[in-house]
Amino acid sequence: MTTSVTAAQILTLRRLTDEPLTTTYSDALLTTFIETYPLVDELGTIPYTWDISTDPPTKIETPYWIPTYDLQAAAGDVWSEKAAALAELYTFNADGGSHNLSEKHDHYMEMAATCRSRRSVRQIPMTRGI
Repeated sequence: MTTSVTAAQILTLRRLTDEPLTTTYSDALLTTFIETYPLVDELGTIPYTWDISTDPPTKIETPYWIPTYDLQAAAGDVWSEKAAALAELYTFNADGGSHNLSEKHDHYMEMAATCRSRRSVRQIPMTRGI
């Protein structure tokens, strides 16, 4: 697909994932996360169709599709990736204190689940055959 993600959508994803502008998540990387989840637009136009006459089938962009994406689903993927980077953290006790470093990983996984619970319902338009 041609890049049709707007700067506003990237900023929204940054807010959903608590990602400031100067971290490891570039605009190009966030665009990739967003473009993974295209949705049927408000006019009912699907983002693409499949040409099954080729091997393997190829994706054909639908003209006049209004770029519409599921930002909550993309945010869930970002939170999961951020949690994976913290997977090695652990909880330990030292000098009479408890250090619960693994709680940050757990929190990120909870955020991923929260975002995924808010994702859009996938729609598949049906056409009546003759």
